[in-house]
Amino acid sequence: MKKGSSSILLLDVNVLVAMAWPNHQFHLAAIQALETNPDRWATCALTQLGFISLSSNLAAIPTAKSPAEAVSLLEAIVADPLHVYLESLPSPVGKDARGALEKILGYKQVTDAYLLNLARSNDATFVTFDTRLKHMAGAETRLKILG
Repeated sequence: MKKGSSSILLLDVNVLVAMAWPNHQFHLAAIQALETNPDRWATCALTQLGFISLSSNLAAIPTAKSPAEAVSLLEAIVADPLHVYLESLPSPVGKDARGALEKILGYKQVTDAYLLNLARSNDATFVTFDTRLKHMAGAETRLKILG
């Protein structure tokens, strides 16, 4: 991947999974999105745990790995010099979180709302394949939908 600038792309779990699995329908789109973008890209505890969980789930990935093998795969991915780990996670309660949660339609979007808030608090662009997040992002959050 290309050399970074000061911008950060926070990758959604679906983008991480697509990057890792060549048989994923959006694998090429995920790889191309990062290779053609000079920005640093980020993960956090939530996206990494989501990756490990999905990558070890046979219902989601036909060639799923054990959780330990998924961690090894993730370690190889985040070894990229453009990768940034967002260690500081904002509280899921408070004014900013409440504002993000007011835009969701149901419980399945709680993590999405939190990740959008995390991107906003880190001045990052949230990168996803999920077009349903357009209504949640709002004008103050940068969102890039791939695919």
